[in-house]
Amino acid sequence: MRPGPLNLITDVAGLRVGNAQSDTIRTGTTVLLGDRPFVAGVNVMGGAPGTRETDLLAPDKMVQEVDALVLSGGSAFGLDAGGGVADGLRTMGRGFAVGDQRVPIVPGAILFDLLNGGDKTWDRNPYGDLGRAALAAAETTFDLGSVGAGFGATTMDLAGGLGSASCVLDCGITVGALVAVNALGRTCDDEGRFLAQPFELASEFGGGAPGALDPALEPYGNRQPGQSTTIAIVATDAVLTQAQATRLATAAQDGMARAIQPSHTPMDGDLVFAAATGAVPLPDPIWDALRLGHAAATCLSRAIARGVHAARLQGGPLPTWTDRFGRRKTD
Repeated sequence: MRPGPLNLITDVAGLRVGNAQSDTIRTGTTVLLGDRPFVAGVNVMGGAPGTRETDLLAPDKMVQEVDALVLSGGSAFGLDAGGGVADGLRTMGRGFAVGDQRVPIVPGAILFDLLNGGDKTWDRNPYGDLGRAALAAAETTFDLGSVGAGFGATTMDLAGGLGSASCVLDCGITVGALVAVNALGRTCDDEGRFLAQPFELASEFGGGAPGALDPALEPYGNRQPGQSTTIAIVATDAVLTQAQATRLATAAQDGMARAIQPSHTPMDGDLVFAAATGAVPLPDPIWDALRLGHAAATCLSRAIARGVHAARLQGGPLPTWTDRFGRRKTD
């Protein structure tokens, strides 16, 4: 297993990512766009999710492909970002054909970032515009850290951020992850060593020794119910059914649990989408499906650490990893 050329989810050919954010509101939106519709699944393990159009991702539903996936800040207000993306896609002629109409299929999920110091006194929901702007900005390369849906995100003790990572399997299949880290729990120990360190490739988030949390640490900090949520997408160029994509999303949740402690609590909405572009058949449908799940979990762990490591937003309620640990010495 090795990183892809960009070490981003867009190493999966045919996918692009767009980000838009507001310095004033301290929030943002991220869009994963396919060159063509792609198979998608979802798994929700947090107890307080906020979602759009996730029911249609069940394998027994009529629509088997989507046009885009959206991750957004803003809590329930942020669900409007999906509407902005759908509007933009419709003007592009994209969407599920119903007679002479096109209906873009745009599932999405949101995180809570309403208490991060930004000005939230809007009189018109800003997330539709942010969604449309993120769609217009979709490219194969994009920044990590304080951008898009990760712009105003936080963890228990550090600024959160947008992270991504990829890997290429020996069979030639590519897997990638994209995540907005807004965790109830921690991603580092008290020395700044990431919990995901055992899975690091090429010193992509500092190259420190594996971290471990003090088991006596109170894990919830000052968070209240509903004030967190880490939302993610894992993607592959493999040919998958919607049922297999759902299983991929489920397997990827292990990566979240390895990189964030605690994860999947009753107080957050932790969620993973899976996307499959269908360009490469699985050489071995049984064993390669297993390898895909492991790769997705590993990529998601790495993406979480990369998002926190790259955060640079100043003036927020919590320091960035660089502010707190950037000058520490690593062995």
